[in-house]
Amino acid sequence: MIGSIRLSVGCAMILLFFSGTGFPSESSETPRRSGTAAVTDQPGKSNGDPTSAITLKQALALGLLQNPELAASFWEVRAAEARLIQEGLLPNPEIEASLENFGGSKDLSGFDGAETTIQIKQKIELGGKREKRKQVAALGKDIAHWDYESKRLDVVADISKSFWDVLAAQEKYAVAGEIKMVTEDAYNLVAERVKAGKAPPLEEIQSKVTVTKIRIEFEQTKRALETTRKKLAATWGSPRPVFEKVVADMDLLAPPPSLENSEAYLSQNPDLARWDTEMGKNRALVKLADAEGVPDLTAGAGTRYFSESNDVAFVMNLSVPIPLFNRNQGGIKEASFNLVRARESRKAAVLTAKKNLDQAYQDLSASYLTADALNKVAIPAAESAFSAALEGYREGKLGYLSVLETQRTFFEVKYQYVTAIVDYHKSKADFERLVGQNPTDNQ
Repeated sequence: MIGSIRLSVGCAMILLFFSGTGFPSESSETPRRSGTAAVTDQPGKSNGDPTSAITLKQALALGLLQNPELAASFWEVRAAEARLIQEGLLPNPEIEASLENFGGSKDLSGFDGAETTIQIKQKIELGGKREKRKQVAALGKDIAHWDYESKRLDVVADISKSFWDVLAAQEKYAVAGEIKMVTEDAYNLVAERVKAGKAPPLEEIQSKVTVTKIRIEFEQTKRALETTRKKLAATWGSPRPVFEKVVADMDLLAPPPSLENSEAYLSQNPDLARWDTEMGKNRALVKLADAEGVPDLTAGAGTRYFSESNDVAFVMNLSVPIPLFNRNQGGIKEASFNLVRARESRKAAVLTAKKNLDQAYQDLSASYLTADALNKVAIPAAESAFSAALEGYREGKLGYLSVLETQRTFFEVKYQYVTAIVDYHKSKADFERLVGQNPTDNQ
């Protein structure tokens, strides 16, 4: 009914009554209202910024493809995958060469009595350290995936809310244009009545002041629209908007689901789902810290060449630290404390998510009820009062102040409705972000 916020048949008749007159000296700019158009995007391939109308789904596709923050999170996942590869590698062997018994005195002068030893040494990790590091890295990779999903939902919610901000600015700009047109026509009617001696000159002055104010407000809505357009374009990394407009059905409202049922979906939120993996990683870190207290062996083997006799012999050695002072006591305690910290952080995250969900639900319910009441009751009543006031003024039954008051009320209600509708859709985006759903799943 009010989705495009156009003047109704009653107001259209009033405008016809005013037709044939125009406010002098300034050109009027006619805002373009929301319509429908299609923009084709290929998944996984950027087609550049759209230059026509753009829908919410198309804006989301652009954002998920080109948003720089999401791209950074993606490369964090790849880095975590690389860490997993690194942690699975064996320690490099070492080659060691030594030269003994040379440059001495008498028989050991020069290199005649030298002994040359070349051997290869290999560190042998005990306690399953490598496998435990791999487990920690694998869980770290899973956490990076969860964090990527969280960032993806953040980007989706941000794009969605920016999109609705643009649509609200478009609608307010269009309503401001309607106000400007009606106010200018009303001024011409007042000027004619003053000229005919049917109204005092003060009414013409008041009407001219009102027109000036409305023109200023119209320019303000134009600037506000451009600001929101830039913010939306920035969500997919564009420095400036080139799309013509955004399009959506603003009147598509649905009562919020029950809060109890919605809480059951909180586990789908990656902000919470990640904590199971986080706990597993901290338990793996405790096991790794225990393993770090086990000393590693270093084994070596090679050959020794005796210069004096030209003989060759094999050599072997084995070394192991004595865990007398350092058994990784501090590392084990640190890992254990971090496990407790993660457990408490998980509890806090669940409580915070429930609190935020409750607040988002209240915001969604309030905006829905407000928009519904404005649409069904307030707008029709305000429009009817405005039409009656204009007709009464034309017939000389009402003063111009009554017309101004009903006009102001009528368009204020229209502004309030646009604001309530957009608040509803933005609250819906926040609500669905908390339960791990995409705002466009049901569109």
